Amino acid sequence: MTHPPTPSQTIGPFFAVGICWPDGPDVVGEDTPGARRIGGRVLDGAGDPVPDALVETWQADPQGRFAHPDDPRGPVSGGFRGFGRCPTDAQGRWAVRTVKPGPLPTPDAGTEAPHLDVSVFARGLLHRLVTRIYFPDEPDANAADPLLASIADPQVRARLVAVPDRDDRLRFDIRLQGDQETPFLAI
Repeated sequence: MTHPPTPSQTIGPFFAVGICWPDGPDVVGEDTPGARRIGGRVLDGAGDPVPDALVETWQADPQGRFAHPDDPRGPVSGGFRGFGRCPTDAQGRWAVRTVKPGPLPTPDAGTEAPHLDVSVFARGLLHRLVTRIYFPDEPDANAADPLLASIADPQVRARLVAVPDRDDRLRFDIRLQGDQETPFLAI
């Protein structure tokens, strides 16, 4: 007797019990110089909030070093984790507390503009979505960034740059589909 293959499974929604932890959204402590909030909402193709998504960030420290033993540029600043994880709330909101990373070297001796690497996990996704968040106060670095420069349409490119929000916060909404879909990377 043969059986048909089992159907594919999505990766959620199990985040609230499976992979969250109390200090997840805090890449740095509250009293860290330069600490700020970056966040927004995860929205579906209709513009409705996704209340059961998970947003992960990974970034370099202000000197452009990663909290990873294989980074040849040396150890990171004290208390810097480099990694944040935040589940969305009922309105699809997420936020992390972090500091602006430094620029990163590229293999061709250029530099990448300061940015956060972002992974999004949500219901209906078989794999994570990957994007980046760039900083609005880095126009020259953003113009020279290889990934941003590879996006021909300036309106699409602008969707990867956070916008200033209240209280020195930055806002970055993640749109999973639709006319204003966030650019996602093929990783």
